[in-house]
Amino acid sequence: MTMARYAVFGHPVQHSLSPRIHAAFARQQGIAMAYEAIDATPDEFAAALAAFAAGGGRGANITLPHKQAAFALCAGASERARRAGAANTLVRRDGEWHGDNTDGSGLVRDLADRHALDLRARRTLLIGAGGAARGVAPALVDAGIGDLYIINRTPERADALADALGQPGRVHTRYWSDLGNLGGFDLIVNATAAGREQSTMPLPNTIVGPRALAVDLSYGEAAIPFLAWARSAGCAQAIDGLGMLVEQAAESFALWHGVRPDTAPIYAELSGRAVALATGD
Repeated sequence: MTMARYAVFGHPVQHSLSPRIHAAFARQQGIAMAYEAIDATPDEFAAALAAFAAGGGRGANITLPHKQAAFALCAGASERARRAGAANTLVRRDGEWHGDNTDGSGLVRDLADRHALDLRARRTLLIGAGGAARGVAPALVDAGIGDLYIINRTPERADALADALGQPGRVHTRYWSDLGNLGGFDLIVNATAAGREQSTMPLPNTIVGPRALAVDLSYGEAAIPFLAWARSAGCAQAIDGLGMLVEQAAESFALWHGVRPDTAPIYAELSGRAVALATGD
């Protein structure tokens, strides 16, 4: 009997913890499945996904830089994927891909449940406007944050994300040059790949409010520069994206198999050691 095939697609993707996480979930639930990491450049992605489907692929996770491209390849999509304009989870149904986005719910579950943080009314800065930012922004708004400010090096992408959220009185875009004049924030979310790309992202300490929570959607080495800045700037808490990764993976697993695994054991295992490789699944 051929084992059901699942995979994570990204570029690069060799760092991904998703195969390890899903293997742990499968053991926990007694489900036989094969899960692999498939590296595909943006030019190769559509063909690689089609080949995976032709080979019996039943579901896929999508990481950088393919989340928006994956959404465009879907025959159908959940409301949260449509709101994000990006898909990080694909399910094969009736010979077609159907997209969902579990990033935002994974982030909120990690912050609200694992870390017992109240997100309501937090004045929030979202740095970045790509697939990762698009995945979490709707869920943060739904979780009851206060005003949301979006900045991105390409202002048009920030404007497009703000327009997609459809709350002009609450969601605002600003230029990078405005950062020093925006005052303090209660929640600062880094949704860029700057840490992974080892590029600099200078941020003024004035954006840090008295109870500021800093969150990097990456984990491991990729999260170190931003979290180091956050601590040095006086943020009350600084959290990486490992918990979000585990929680969004559990939701993907539930979409594929109809049961949500217990995330505590694998999170404890992964967070109990130095995760040397990194970023943004």
